[in-house]
Amino acid sequence: MEKKAILFTLLVVSLLVFYYSWLPDPNMKSEAYLPKWLLDWSNRNYNLRTGVPFIPFGYFLAAYSQITNFNKTDLNANFIFIQNLGVAGIVAFIAEGGQFLIQSRNPDLMDIYFAIIGSSVGAFTYNLFNKIRFKNAK
Repeated sequence: MEKKAILFTLLVVSLLVFYYSWLPDPNMKSEAYLPKWLLDWSNRNYNLRTGVPFIPFGYFLAAYSQITNFNKTDLNANFIFIQNLGVAGIVAFIAEGGQFLIQSRNPDLMDIYFAIIGSSVGAFTYNLFNKIRFKNAK
């Protein structure tokens, strides 16, 4: 059950990344439900705002990878980390590539870089929480 919940959350975060990446207006003025301070911050920090949703993406991707590979003893943790960064890069690449089809949007390679950095932060956070949890359980 936990594996399905994590996968569902990962898919929801991915869909949110695509939704916000493919909005016709890059200033997100059409998103009236977002607080004004958040809209102002995202417009001042254009590339950084791309990395923020990739923090939970990286977190849940690391959690999903751990659950999926739990019984494999010969698995290299560094390989899984690199693989997860590749998945985050592919998702960011697709999100940026979709902007070619939107007339008022311009893809930016720096967004892919910030997405990978955000995903790294999420994965490191998951691993840190995991180490603290298992250290306290002993």
